Amino acid sequence: MDFEAFEAYLMGKYRLAVAKDRLSYAQKFSQCLTNRDFNELRLMTPDKRVHVMKALAALSKFLGIYEDFRSLVKNYGFKWKGKSSDQLIIDRLTKVQNPNEVFEWTKTVKRELPELECFMDFMTVTGLRFIEAINSYNLIIELTKEGKLSSYYDSQKAVLTHYKFKDIFIRNSKKAFISFVSKRLVEAIGRRQPLNYSSVQTIVRRKIRKQRFSDIREAHGTFLTKHLRQPEIDFIHGRVSANVFMQSYFNPALISDLKDRLSKGVSELLNKVS
Repeated sequence: MDFEAFEAYLMGKYRLAVAKDRLSYAQKFSQCLTNRDFNELRLMTPDKRVHVMKALAALSKFLGIYEDFRSLVKNYGFKWKGKSSDQLIIDRLTKVQNPNEVFEWTKTVKRELPELECFMDFMTVTGLRFIEAINSYNLIIELTKEGKLSSYYDSQKAVLTHYKFKDIFIRNSKKAFISFVSKRLVEAIGRRQPLNYSSVQTIVRRKIRKQRFSDIREAHGTFLTKHLRQPEIDFIHGRVSANVFMQSYFNPALISDLKDRLSKGVSELLNKVS
């Protein structure tokens, strides 16, 4: 098995962390695919099995035997699911006892690591995934220095147009289309230094211990239910499902007050982390 070539293939399709994850699982369990024997997967937890299946799916596409992989999955009766929807809801209900925990954590990061103050505010107002927020933050800085920020940020509408940079923000399963961000925050970010994905994780882990970047996104989506409808939140979070309404009819450009209602929610969120 030419895993060096497979690694290059993965790097061209996924972000670094995902590519490394797929490669690691594929190296450990490639024999399940080549031997057409998925019995080993039966012994895994549902969560781990899904990770292994994703890695073997990528490997099978690389090898040109994806249909064989699909047949194996069907014959063994495996599903592309980890925890059940019921368990996911229970986990969310029990994970956070104090609803203000994530806001207090964000304030702590801003206080202890002032170099991340703008970044934490940026995550709070956009609800972007951590890697998306890093990429967007750095792109603002890069384009500001080049005098090309207008190619990304529409200052009249106060919107970052992620969709114009498909290679960065429109990926297989994780997407970001637009984010409404104030001109003041964008200009403040433009004066900062770029951030490194791994370095931010390391410094937060060392100084604060807990990492709760994904909780910011969860809080953002949950809090905005006070002001936005579910399809609107799904769009802001880059989730465009396969249902007929989202694919064929939903057009945020026709919702004239979307920005105003979102701004109200974002202002409340910023107050909680200030």
